Amino acid sequence: MALLAEHLLKPLPADKQIETGPFLEAVSHLPPFFDCLGSPVFTPIKADISGNITKIKAVYDTNPVKFRTLQNILEVEKEMYGGEWPRVGATLALMWLKRGLRFIQVFLQSICDGERDENHPNLIRVNATKAYEMALKKYHGWIVQKIFQALQLPLSNDSIRMPGHES
Repeated sequence: MALLAEHLLKPLPADKQIETGPFLEAVSHLPPFFDCLGSPVFTPIKADISGNITKIKAVYDTNPVKFRTLQNILEVEKEMYGGEWPRVGATLALMWLKRGLRFIQVFLQSICDGERDENHPNLIRVNATKAYEMALKKYHGWIVQKIFQALQLPLSNDSIRMPGHES
């Protein structure tokens, strides 16, 4: 968590431009976070975040000067892809990465707020469900929504310690 805080909690510059290199460095520390949670429900989210980071990095690496900021990537791709934009390239990857980051934010906030299943206070199902419903569900079709529900079933065995609550 210290690595995440060090990289992700820097103030936004005055020009509101996010530098691509430092951003990619920061978000690259997120996928291992899901390993700490020990649940298969996070496997697709981890893979999605990792894949989107890879796609954005591939574009950035072609010309780090040209793509110095995330805004630079968006502007170049908007011109390059025309009517297909923003549903292609690094722009699409950035859009899905942002959704994944929102999932993490809602998930962690739900834990911090003490939201839990009163019958099973150490389980993370309530937190994962809230995060999914708020951050990702509206972008997923029926099949993906059902897969998420099915992946939650093993959460009865996977838990993290909630502050102030014992098993």
